[in-house]
Amino acid sequence: MILLKKADDLRKYLDNQRSENKKIGFVPTMGALHAGHISLIKTSKRDNSITVSSIFVNPTQFNDPNDFKKYPITIEKDIQLLEEAGCDILFLPSVNEVYPQGTKVNKHYDLGFIETVFDGKYRPGHFQGVCMVVQQLLEIVHPDRLYLGQKDYQQCMIITKLAELIGLKNSIEIIICPTLREANGLAMSSRNMRLSNQEKEKAGVIYKSLQMIKASVGKENPETLEHKVQLMLEAAGLKADYVEIVNAENLSPMKEWNQHKKAVALIAAFMNEVRLIDNMLLN
Repeated sequence: MILLKKADDLRKYLDNQRSENKKIGFVPTMGALHAGHISLIKTSKRDNSITVSSIFVNPTQFNDPNDFKKYPITIEKDIQLLEEAGCDILFLPSVNEVYPQGTKVNKHYDLGFIETVFDGKYRPGHFQGVCMVVQQLLEIVHPDRLYLGQKDYQQCMIITKLAELIGLKNSIEIIICPTLREANGLAMSSRNMRLSNQEKEKAGVIYKSLQMIKASVGKENPETLEHKVQLMLEAAGLKADYVEIVNAENLSPMKEWNQHKKAVALIAAFMNEVRLIDNMLLN
């Protein structure tokens, strides 16, 4: 695996690969890697000649400074995992390398309704920061395919919208890969490193509640199920930011079931100080 820290070095290397008609897959990460990230690497390796991953903890997407400070950094372990998975290139830039003009937000991305709800509502400015870093990385890497995990459902929609806004919709294929889970169903996440074993076990209720919703489609109305899940989370010691059943294509609320519209259940909840998100497609 080649490790590069300079954007110009990465551009030159990838330009040479492109001249040989090699396809490039890209897996952007913030490090603290787990099996979910590695599954993205392996999928990219299956589809492309060259797989690039990046590790960059993006300061512009943290609306809570303490959350940024506590984000786990495990760089040596991450490098080992990427090497073992057969990643071809790791891009490990500094903040100045990604943001040569500084991290001050000087551009607004018109993301529409999907930015105003759920994580957009509870983490103001978060998705603007996500768009800033993803645009920078895409302009450096210019991949043929971009690999994202379904756990971040709303973020996948945001990045798909971003590709459209910056004129890359037709030149980059965005691949959404299934969420990988712990033995108890808890969605794999870098934030899980901040949970004790007991907290992880309790947090498994998030997946159980999503399964309950899916099993109840058409039997109970969405609002009733959302209320039931709130109670399930509270009983397990979690504090919910939101539990919502929405249209899977535009995140608009679903007040009743409609067999002609795809639905997704979205949950964000705190286990003590750690915020966990998950989702499940319902039909």
